[in-house]
Amino acid sequence: MDVTQIPFAKHIGIERKEEGTLKLEPTPTVQNHIQTIHASAQYALGETQTGLYLQTLFPEYVGQVVPLLRGSSVKYKNPATSTLTAYATIDKESKIKFIAQLEKKGRAGLTVHVELKDEEENITMTGEFHWFVQKLN
Repeated sequence: MDVTQIPFAKHIGIERKEEGTLKLEPTPTVQNHIQTIHASAQYALGETQTGLYLQTLFPEYVGQVVPLLRGSSVKYKNPATSTLTAYATIDKESKIKFIAQLEKKGRAGLTVHVELKDEEENITMTGEFHWFVQKLN
């Protein structure tokens, strides 16, 4: 699935920057009352990036599982006034544990960390997105 074609992501203008990363331009659609990128648009970019990251990290499960966002926590650090790029990561141990649990039980949870950076490499938001993934029957 091309995450940039999800209707809401498309509506706010989330685009692929390069392989594995997404970007969001500071257009009027996503600006708030002080002309910075709205917190909810940043959240959407971060959440969408973590979904793309899961697809990239586990291509063998694409179409074989249903991933659902269970929870998240984010922190906004700096005003976002220029194009944002999202970067997602998980640690190696979490990946190994996730695969083992998914194979054994058919479902597993995984937390993906994300950072949004502006054009000057300032971090505007950090977050943890908690995904629940279940195999299809």
